[in-house]
Amino acid sequence: MKIKLLSGGILAAAIAFAGPAQAGNGRDIVRGAAIGAGGGLVAGAVLPGVSTGEGALIGAGIGGVIGATKKNRNHNWHRDSRGRSYWIDRRGRRHYR
Repeated sequence: MKIKLLSGGILAAAIAFAGPAQAGNGRDIVRGAAIGAGGGLVAGAVLPGVSTGEGALIGAGIGGVIGATKKNRNHNWHRDSRGRSYWIDRRGRRHYR
């Protein structure tokens, strides 16, 4: 039990230090970790042998990884006449890669 808690804490710390270097936006990491912690909390309450704290730590670690590595933020990508990729925001502005 202590090994799971320790490994979850180490994973969460590694994500906290290495995540912002990999992702351009730290908000995505925090959002993914919060969603993962909530899911892990529920899973820890339902699954036998896993406490809610362990589930939350493991879920936060996994959610942080997913938030850090998520590249496509549900944009519809287009190509202009020069072959460059862009997406259009709500105001009609182009955002290039």
